[in-house]
Amino acid sequence: MNTSPRQKILIVDDEPDIRELLEITLGRMKLDTFSARNLAEAQALLHRESFDLCLTDMRLPDGTGLELVQHIQQRYPQLPVAMITAYGSLETAINALKAGAFDFLTKPVDLTRLRELVGSALRMPPAGNVCTSIDRRLLGESPPMRNLRKQIDKLARSQAPVYISGESGSGKELVARLIHEQGPRASRPFVPVNCGAIPSELMESEFFGHRKGSFSGAVEDKPGLFQAAHGGTLFLDEVADLPLPMQVKLLRAIQEKAVRSVGGQQETVVDVRILCATHKDLDAEVAAERFRQDLYYRLNVIELRVPSLRERREDIEALAGHVLRRLANGTGQPAARLHPHALEALKNYRFPGNVRELENVLERAHTLCENHTIEAEDLRLSEGNSAAEGGVADLTRIDNLEDYLESVERKLILQALEETRWNRTAAAQRLSLSFRSMRYRLKKLGLD
Repeated sequence: MNTSPRQKILIVDDEPDIRELLEITLGRMKLDTFSARNLAEAQALLHRESFDLCLTDMRLPDGTGLELVQHIQQRYPQLPVAMITAYGSLETAINALKAGAFDFLTKPVDLTRLRELVGSALRMPPAGNVCTSIDRRLLGESPPMRNLRKQIDKLARSQAPVYISGESGSGKELVARLIHEQGPRASRPFVPVNCGAIPSELMESEFFGHRKGSFSGAVEDKPGLFQAAHGGTLFLDEVADLPLPMQVKLLRAIQEKAVRSVGGQQETVVDVRILCATHKDLDAEVAAERFRQDLYYRLNVIELRVPSLRERREDIEALAGHVLRRLANGTGQPAARLHPHALEALKNYRFPGNVRELENVLERAHTLCENHTIEAEDLRLSEGNSAAEGGVADLTRIDNLEDYLESVERKLILQALEETRWNRTAAAQRLSLSFRSMRYRLKKLGLD
């Protein structure tokens, strides 16, 4: 006989009819419910009882659901809380997600959607299991990487759409997979799609599916990516490459949580969490009107930036060791070791292709090296792409010292701005300059 205690749900709403509807529905799911009519009652119950989920209305007689979300985040951060908002209050829902809400529902409450949300929240893995797994997959002990792992841990406990930004090769898909695998959807599909690799004329069919005979070559019914990801996560890589007409259809699918296949007559309800990424600057794409602002607002509820390898040079030795051990496992040979000069060369290289480029460089060097030792010349790093840029300057190429120094200063400032996505304060810190000094130099070099 199963004697395990039933899970407990806190319902916070001042409307008796809504409370009763939620109590009956959750009771049929074999869940215990506790109800509060306002913020004060909810806070008192939270103090006395331990809950597995909280459902709260946005408008309460003595405050707002947003205040309750913030209260729970501060005192009971492992408790998922879902917001119930009026239909069409998308901005309210997004603010709740940004504040730390697990998910949201709109009124009138769809009972199927309610049951899905509750089931998803109650499948949340226990706190403390997450970081250990992330540590094994996302290597590096630099401050940017420790911060990234903490953010992944937090975002895995939410259903908020996440925009993962970062340079090519920095590991954006791995970050998306970790968010999925550490969350309540881990047992459901993770479906990655490269938006730039699908021909525009096939996009609607690929995303939403098609019915047999709907176009030439449609010899059978085919589900789309949304249907394939039902219950799980859809990862839209290089989302900035979507053409504008497809952006409109994607926005509607996300908002309505339903899709219609090409040639289909009815919509199919889909339950997917959307994660997206691009190496482009989405703000700039919106400003250039190549990306819809309303879609950007819907996808970029929370931004998670993956640091470039240049921002965490102290991780290069550990990453290189991991790659070389993996390569050795594939050959049955002992792992090659990096000569100190080779390690120094790696640390001084800019790595425009980030971790992916490091892996390619080491794979080539592993093949070329002799006596299981990788020398600096085995790396074959691109000339002129070193962080130190060669150390000693060639005096035969310098006509004017001031002009030369100004060109070096310009190059380093531009590099710092690129690495910080043109955040002047962060770029100044990267170069150990005061903001006033940074502003002066930008003006002097015509970069302001």
